[in-house]
Amino acid sequence: MLALSSSVVAFAPAPVPMRSADVLSRTAQPQLMAKSKSLPFLEAPPQLDGTYAGDAGFDPLNLSGYYSIKYLREAEVKHGRICMLATLGFVATDNGIWAPGAPHVSSLAAHDETVKSGHMLFLLFVLAIPEALSYNAIAQMMSGETDRQPGDYGIPYRFCKTGDVKTQERYKLAEITHGRAAMLGFSGMVTQAALTEGPFPYGAFIPGFDGGFAGP
Repeated sequence: MLALSSSVVAFAPAPVPMRSADVLSRTAQPQLMAKSKSLPFLEAPPQLDGTYAGDAGFDPLNLSGYYSIKYLREAEVKHGRICMLATLGFVATDNGIWAPGAPHVSSLAAHDETVKSGHMLFLLFVLAIPEALSYNAIAQMMSGETDRQPGDYGIPYRFCKTGDVKTQERYKLAEITHGRAAMLGFSGMVTQAALTEGPFPYGAFIPGFDGGFAGP
């Protein structure tokens, strides 16, 4: 973790300046602070006050002390959603499900092949549209012009009744939990696929490991 911390900070965006009122409010806090739920031997960062779903006080590098917590949660939710979709797509492709007109290759080889065929350029154009549309909404949230919550793109909760806060909170926790698992899982799948150079489930092609599947 310590070895990776330097690379994390090196590629992190410029910190969002904190307002003077925020600085004064934090300096006025008492010295005795609550312990982190995830790391009981460390104090809980003051910025992680349980406002967002999935907050267990895990911030050993104190990134929330240097960057806006709204910006960090926006990035976490977005990358979690992307990796949940990417995990599904990675497995689907390696099980013979391809988009119409896409080259029939493995997920690992798909990037280079789609760059050659032109599909990647089309995908980048499609993804640029929601990115451009969301830019203003995120900028206004960061400046305090709106009360928008990180990750909110105006899509209402369709799986619970209006005003059902309890169910909404449960879904928010489920989303961030599965998103975190997908970010780790997708990284592991890509690494395993590159190491084994074999089809799904990848790990089954490591000598002495059957991938957890019974069979001859």
